[in-house]
Amino acid sequence: MSAEAIEERLAGVPVYALSNCNEEFVLVSGAKTGKSLGLMCFKKEDAEALLHQMKSMDPAMRKEGSRVVPVPLNKVFQLKVNGVAFRLIPESTQVKNALREMEKAGFSDDAFAGVPVFQSRSLVLRSQNKSYRPVFFRKEDLEKSLRRASSDQNKLNPAFRMGDIQVAVFEEIIKGMKESTTSAWNDVVFIPPGFDVSTNPNQAQQ
Repeated sequence: MSAEAIEERLAGVPVYALSNCNEEFVLVSGAKTGKSLGLMCFKKEDAEALLHQMKSMDPAMRKEGSRVVPVPLNKVFQLKVNGVAFRLIPESTQVKNALREMEKAGFSDDAFAGVPVFQSRSLVLRSQNKSYRPVFFRKEDLEKSLRRASSDQNKLNPAFRMGDIQVAVFEEIIKGMKESTTSAWNDVVFIPPGFDVSTNPNQAQQ
């Protein structure tokens, strides 16, 4: 899949970064590597906590008027700065949700590498004779969508049951999309945090 097609699917998903008064990203240096990191948080409160922590460590930041700014996720993928790595910081509650779901599936681990995303085989969107799999950054949004789909389907098909929740790694999905035109992830659409979907693709509700 082309970079443009991938970015188009990420356009509606916000992340939160730290910016100085010159509208430049505030970077942190890795203690071991010395490399600069640009941190992008999926939860605004996490970015605000990071800003507060950095201001307490660096008084100059208080004078510079540094602040938290929203950045569309597709723009993060366009950022190419020499010597700077951009790191996505997932919501801690969603990491816990992912580990719990993996444990249910028989995979036990104490940590999750990357940003967890959630999907279900029972939830498919259809638009213009194509089927799409919605992938969520919050488990709660998927569960809400499944409840709506179940309610819709029960009116039509009383045998419908909510399916299992599957966990994947966001970065691995993007890697798969980039590396193959026939990727298993080509039918994925990313749902911004705080949104759920209806089985009617024309409806999305916050």
